[in-house]
Amino acid sequence: MSLKEEMHVQLRNHLSELERLANLLEKFGEVNHLPLKAIMDINLALDEIFTNIVSYGFEDDNEHFINIHISKVGKELTIKIEDSGVPFNPLEVPDPELNLPLEERTIGGLGIHFVKNMVQKIKYERLQDKNVLVLKKILDS
Repeated sequence: MSLKEEMHVQLRNHLSELERLANLLEKFGEVNHLPLKAIMDINLALDEIFTNIVSYGFEDDNEHFINIHISKVGKELTIKIEDSGVPFNPLEVPDPELNLPLEERTIGGLGIHFVKNMVQKIKYERLQDKNVLVLKKILDS
């Protein structure tokens, strides 16, 4: 695995893999001199997406793999997440009603809302029985 300008990691569908993902992302950020805020934003987004896949993506208790590919081209980071879980398009999740009092809000959707606000572009596709989510983040100086 090369950390210079691209990183690929295959994770098992266990929440314990989050620490390994965060460590690899931090090393990728150091090697590529990414701004700390960008690393933190991507780490939070990946944490949310990975946790959702592990928690709700599979209908059995078998081991599954989640592939994450990160590349940096110029000032743009592209993060691609692939899993073979049940079809789920996070872009179809309605935004939470943030103006309502906490006790009146419906549960769910807040994490995806944060992810949408941390990146400039999100694309979802279902390809060959896999969820493919692509995030694009423009790096600030």
